[in-house]
Amino acid sequence: MTGVSLAIPPSALLLLGLQLALIIGLRYLLVSGAFALVAARRKPELFRPADPARRRRLRRQVRREILWSLLSVLVYAAPAALAFAAFEAGGTRVYLRLSEGPLWWWPVSVFLYLAIHDAWFYWTHRAMHHWPALFRAVHAVHHESRPPTAFAAMSFHPWEALSAAWLYPVLVFLVPIHWSALAVVAAIATFMAVTNHMGFELFPRAWVHGRFGRHIITASHHDLHHQRFNANYGLYFRFWDRWCRTDAGLRPDF
Repeated sequence: MTGVSLAIPPSALLLLGLQLALIIGLRYLLVSGAFALVAARRKPELFRPADPARRRRLRRQVRREILWSLLSVLVYAAPAALAFAAFEAGGTRVYLRLSEGPLWWWPVSVFLYLAIHDAWFYWTHRAMHHWPALFRAVHAVHHESRPPTAFAAMSFHPWEALSAAWLYPVLVFLVPIHWSALAVVAAIATFMAVTNHMGFELFPRAWVHGRFGRHIITASHHDLHHQRFNANYGLYFRFWDRWCRTDAGLRPDF
């Protein structure tokens, strides 16, 4: 942002943040809601239990997940608003025309953004589990969901949300990316956050137990983290878990 004046009054910046919060919130509710319906059809014993007490507990859990998630939406919207205002002032490295960068950079930039996010998530996530005080104060909110539902994708304590919310808004100042590649990054992040919490494996078994599943994290990998707590800390890729010997494999019953 050196040499760039945002030239936007605080009231306009606040309005922009609220608009982005509305967009992020609606995206969360629509995507998580759609996959929650799919999960309820595929695993009614978990997500449409016949037992009235279990059904009431699940409803309370989903309400709690949605409330924490909507609070996280506000946290995510704040740095996003600053980055968007800077983009409009020409202060970021997001470009609009494909001709402004080599075509090979488009897929590379998508992978680079995801890889940086994955590394940051692995180490902060692992730290929250290895320091009991940090877990209780910050990460325990996310693990209150047992089993997690698709609505748990953004169910974070505000401090945990803040630990990740700034990452992409900072990267747009550092790493060039076409706007469409950035949209793909956001779509992948949303898709994987939701599907890894939906309570069953979305991908074909041959994929999960084949080359795809050896490198890419799916519900079979992440759900085991919600069972064991001490392994499978990654977000997109299994690289860090394998390199650091924290990979516990996949849930065989998925």
